[in-house]
Amino acid sequence: MAKQTPIPCVLMRGGTSKGPYFDLADLPADEDTRNNVLLAAMGSPDIRQIDGIGGADSLTSKVAMVSKSKRDGIDIDYLFAQVSIDKAFVDTNPSCGNMLSGIAPYALEKGWVPIQGETSEVTIYNVNTDSVIEAVIQTPDGAVNYDGDAAIDGVPGTAAPILLKFMGVAGSKTGKLLPTGKAKEEIDGIEVTCMDVAMPMVLMRAADLGITGHETRDELDANRALFERMEPIRQEAGRRMGLGDVSELVIPKIGLLSEPVDGGSITSRYFVPTSCHAAHAVTGGMCVATCAVMEGTVADGLSNVDRTAEETIVIEHPSGKLKVELCVDGHGPDLDFVYGGVLRTARWLFEGNVFVPSDVWAG
Repeated sequence: MAKQTPIPCVLMRGGTSKGPYFDLADLPADEDTRNNVLLAAMGSPDIRQIDGIGGADSLTSKVAMVSKSKRDGIDIDYLFAQVSIDKAFVDTNPSCGNMLSGIAPYALEKGWVPIQGETSEVTIYNVNTDSVIEAVIQTPDGAVNYDGDAAIDGVPGTAAPILLKFMGVAGSKTGKLLPTGKAKEEIDGIEVTCMDVAMPMVLMRAADLGITGHETRDELDANRALFERMEPIRQEAGRRMGLGDVSELVIPKIGLLSEPVDGGSITSRYFVPTSCHAAHAVTGGMCVATCAVMEGTVADGLSNVDRTAEETIVIEHPSGKLKVELCVDGHGPDLDFVYGGVLRTARWLFEGNVFVPSDVWAG
């Protein structure tokens, strides 16, 4: 029997995503070798990921790599990786706010951060976006609590709430909230807003692409003509945003915006980018919420917002709604993003070893 290398990991649901959480020290230091290990662990490239622990969906082909931080005022460093399902490609350019939901429970369960009382705070540095997030979770009786009454659309049942407070995420990858310096511009005959708040995105009105923006995920994924129309726009937006050739990257992400129909602030269909997200990315939610309150963007005339300093932006998505507690200074193109807060949940599912072939990594 061929030898295999065991690697400790924890399988967790974080928000509306799921994947393995690794201690970064348990993975190869060399990035190329590490990527090969992650591909082998998840079972990529293969559309079923049958030879690994990936779930054959973009929401379940994600990896969190965690380490104790050496940065002043920071408890934990978090490095996210999106593992391609059908390609031998691991992308650490984007982040994932849903997988982020599991970082504080992981750190507390491992004893890396002490329990502080009925609730515990964990300060997290996101390596992907050079930003800081404060996570507040319930820790009654000296242990992480997973049971509670908090519900998030896209996840069945209820669980204990985890509050994530994003700070300093404007210009997460490009250094600017509006990387092109414009609140609205035109690419291939379509008006777009190129924005970078927690996640670089190119935002468009769904109606301009011949759809309502209220279609289901399956309906959108089946509309290949839509993807053929959007991808050249995405690639040109990436170039204008200073990201270079993004043809093999998952950023910038695409957001198609339309009017809310269920009491929310705006409707968004979020693309990852070769398929529609079953719910909505938390990081993308920060960007969509900011676009909704900024004057002169493609969201003007679509969003139902008050444009106050602090406001709850409710984003309608294919699985329900995502609420973003947004604090900004101003509402014009010179808007200053102060922070964005979201409520998520997480659950510890499995702890053990994932095995990879020794010819991938001997350990």
